[in-house]
Amino acid sequence: MAIPTVDPARYDEQLAEKQAYVESTFAAFDTPALEVYPSPPSHYRQRCEFRIWHEEDDLFYAMFEVDPENPKNKRVVRLDQFPVASAHINELMPKLRDAFLASDELRRRLFQVEFLTTLSGQALVTLIYHRPLGDAWEAEARALEKALDIMIIGRSRKQRLVLTQDHVWERLTVDGRTLHYQQVENSFTQPNAHICQTMLSWAKEATQGRQTEDLVELYCGNGNFTIALAENFRRVLATEISRTSVASANVNLEANGVTNAHVARMSAEEFALALKGEKEGRRVAEMALDEYDFSTVLVDPPRAGLDEQSCQQISEYAQIVYISCNPATLAENLTLLTKTHDIERFALFDQFPFTHHCECGVLLTRRQPQVDSQS
Repeated sequence: MAIPTVDPARYDEQLAEKQAYVESTFAAFDTPALEVYPSPPSHYRQRCEFRIWHEEDDLFYAMFEVDPENPKNKRVVRLDQFPVASAHINELMPKLRDAFLASDELRRRLFQVEFLTTLSGQALVTLIYHRPLGDAWEAEARALEKALDIMIIGRSRKQRLVLTQDHVWERLTVDGRTLHYQQVENSFTQPNAHICQTMLSWAKEATQGRQTEDLVELYCGNGNFTIALAENFRRVLATEISRTSVASANVNLEANGVTNAHVARMSAEEFALALKGEKEGRRVAEMALDEYDFSTVLVDPPRAGLDEQSCQQISEYAQIVYISCNPATLAENLTLLTKTHDIERFALFDQFPFTHHCECGVLLTRRQPQVDSQS
């Protein structure tokens, strides 16, 4: 893994390279003009983690660069600042390091530090140790919380000490509306909040005019898209396998006053069986599938994309919104999906500047069946 070299003066150049890569990757498809959405050129990532490297009386934040020719060789890179991370993280990094250096209780066998920050100014810091944590550690950590106006969680083997709370509250602005999201420590959230706002706005615009129809969302996480898109549809049914994310999604629905959405804890495969009537049980009954008229499906799958069966499943919907973090698997899936659907919109969201990663958004609509005309 290469540590990104952030150079704001080169931002437009690196974005143009990504645009060229995406356009080349999808050249075989009949796509409309690529919509390109830039990120702030630095301090764009709201969460990140660092190893703590100890050298005699010193310690510092570290990441590792892997030798591509010999992956077993890793070079320790000292990081006093990290321009990829949010301004708040960069502000906290030296202050926390000073506190570690000044306290044997806080620094002893400290292994890793994880940051979770928000655009709204909150910061949750997880300190991970290779030793049990006791009352003395808790007392000093609570004092540090107060001094830096942060929240701290201490972790070690079989220990998780939450001093204040285990989440932050993010506020995202989408088309002039403020959305509130609980983001829980150690669970997935979109790391680039600025681009997340752009993605939500794009998806919301792409699904306008369907207030009499229903949306099904697979891999919904903490309800990130669910909450933004709910007002575009009569009802929303969202599925997610992670218990923590489902709980957070339900909290977020309530926090945003969304009353027309239901989150079910099940995999995309289980949901497909439920739709076919091949799966029963309490969770299936709670979904009340007979009451829905699904016109649109939104998928935001892992990097592996969708398998062939899942592609077949979502091809049954009139409209598909596909959010992808991996152009290679997206291209494979579009080979199948474009047998029945046309690509109406295609977007590049620069979620991770100065890396090779590309986030894409695709809107597909089902072609009308050909009707043979008779002379």
